[in-house]
Amino acid sequence: YSFNRSQSVAILGAPFSKGQKRRGVEHGPKAIRDAGLVERLSNLDYAVHDFGDLAFKHLEKDEHFMHVPFPRTVGRANQLLSGAVSGAVGAGHTCIMLGGDHSLAIGSVEGHAQQCPDLCLIWVDAHADINTPLTSPSGNLHGQSVAFLLKDLQNKMPEVPGFSWMKPFLSARDLVYIGLRDVDPGEHIILKTLGIQYFSMRDIDRMGIQRVMEVTLDHLLARKQRPIHLSFDIDAFDPSLAPATGTPVNGGLTYREGIYVTEEIHNTGLLSVMDVVEVNPTLGATPEAVEATTSLAVDVISSALGQTREGAHIAFPKIPEPKEDTELRL
Repeated sequence: YSFNRSQSVAILGAPFSKGQKRRGVEHGPKAIRDAGLVERLSNLDYAVHDFGDLAFKHLEKDEHFMHVPFPRTVGRANQLLSGAVSGAVGAGHTCIMLGGDHSLAIGSVEGHAQQCPDLCLIWVDAHADINTPLTSPSGNLHGQSVAFLLKDLQNKMPEVPGFSWMKPFLSARDLVYIGLRDVDPGEHIILKTLGIQYFSMRDIDRMGIQRVMEVTLDHLLARKQRPIHLSFDIDAFDPSLAPATGTPVNGGLTYREGIYVTEEIHNTGLLSVMDVVEVNPTLGATPEAVEATTSLAVDVISSALGQTREGAHIAFPKIPEPKEDTELRL
């Protein structure tokens, strides 16, 4: 594989909020577009195909499953998204999925895996989102996304209504977490039992972000080069940088650490799908707080697609020389 500049990017909006209990996150896709996403990506020399927003059906009857709200609604939304992501990747695009809440990663990663069964997953988030319905304190499905993906948890997952269309496909060794700082007790035992590679904020403090990315990419790519799925929850960043989100946790990634993560992923040439989720413009205390969060989302996407901090010279293959006649013109 080398997708580096597959030269075309598909943008898929997923205005969906039923994986958690706070409304407003369904306005994330529009807010990120309004912050100038398409223009930024066009400036990076991509053909940008904005496929607009998926239309999610509202289900009249959707009883709780155990204490899990909206299981059929979330399952159906992910089935729709899965098809859209699979189609975009199959058509040769690098796909950017704009959420919406993080339950959408279920469909996004599943659809990606239909086209690229050997993919690996980098999950950048304050939270591990690996609860099962039996360990989840809240029941919210945005905190259980990874549990639906992992083959290793197959016998620990009940059959949740709405999800019979999919079966787990990812190995625990093909997943790395970056930025964890709010992990539930049930999630901790899952991470430890399955031996999942993760870097908490403490690990980042200890090792530095450069080493974290080195170990991450070595872990996932040393055996073979394969497509990367990057699932980026904006709450991985410190709330001072990304205040407009539903479950902020103090002590997050700095701007520079977050951008370094995406730069390094870009430098592999293997990024195939990226999710950017949990931007909730209704939760910013001020318009400035919302704007800070959405423009950060645009920065992180642009960086994952090759925008550099040192500048680049695509437009100038060599230093231009003045022509004779331009010197004479006064």
